[in-house]
Amino acid sequence: MGAALQPSVNRQAEEFRRLFSGAEAEIGRVVVGYADVVRKVLTALFCGGHVLIEGVPGVGKTLLMKTAAEVLGLSFKRIQFTPDLMPSDIIGTQVLEERDGQRQFRFRPGPIFANVVLGDEVNRATPKTQSAVLEAMEERQVTVFGATHRLEAPFFVLATQNPIELEGTYPLPEAQMDRFLFKMIMNSPRPEELREILRRTTGAQAYRVRPVFDPAVAPARIEELKTLVRAVISEEPQERLAIAIVSACTPEAAEALPEVSRYLRLGPSPRGAQALILGGKVNALLDGRPSVSYGDIMDVALPALRHRLLRNFQAEAENVTTDSILEQVLKRVRPARR
Repeated sequence: MGAALQPSVNRQAEEFRRLFSGAEAEIGRVVVGYADVVRKVLTALFCGGHVLIEGVPGVGKTLLMKTAAEVLGLSFKRIQFTPDLMPSDIIGTQVLEERDGQRQFRFRPGPIFANVVLGDEVNRATPKTQSAVLEAMEERQVTVFGATHRLEAPFFVLATQNPIELEGTYPLPEAQMDRFLFKMIMNSPRPEELREILRRTTGAQAYRVRPVFDPAVAPARIEELKTLVRAVISEEPQERLAIAIVSACTPEAAEALPEVSRYLRLGPSPRGAQALILGGKVNALLDGRPSVSYGDIMDVALPALRHRLLRNFQAEAENVTTDSILEQVLKRVRPARR
């Protein structure tokens, strides 16, 4: 384990844990269950990444993101993706205005200009529209008629997919899936959770949340805490574990497991290893440690890699999921002895 944190950094780390835990608790006042999804969404935000959520309608995806933005003191916009949605409907366009007798073009920003953007059913948009979102996610900017417009930091995209309805959809290409730091699954609530949902949503009492950040300073403070996450130490043994996991999931690699070679066409890109380390750094901070542990990496392996594995025809025919393949990998990849 690395050296102890400096006193000033330690104070920042304590504040990070307090604010992170406070945000989880406030979101939990409105969103029932899905504690791990809430934690991973917040983790991705503080890593500077984006999240893809797969779940059936009505499980609370929009509520989760709207509440998270309110708790963090950030601006929020929701985009409902449809086949007729155009790139300009998302990123904005130039409009002709007349001022003082003169006509001039002015940029009118689209809903992508927000700190937290929910892209609902992103796979219903055409590839052309999806590519517009891709530039915003990767470059933190949009280009309209040759002019580049920067997006305000922090910028966080949560996109959703409905796993049931496939007709009339445009599956996200592998390159775009790879842009998401995590992919989370929101299954239907359990009976006891459904009862709590009914209690909270069908009664007279309204559940409201309190921001953990002052909205006036929230963007700057979150950017500072994102820098703190990057300052957490990842030592060579932990980095080797991340590399071993990625290599074991790569069909053409010598370290590939038999299940991987049998069922996968493509393994994770280097972004997969980056996601393991960054997610591990947030876990280390939340546990009060100055460096990443093996457990920190194992905890984020499923959300960091499940969408980066491309199954072949045999896997689809036998209904072998990427999660089941990853679970086998994680059971058999062992941390290196120090």
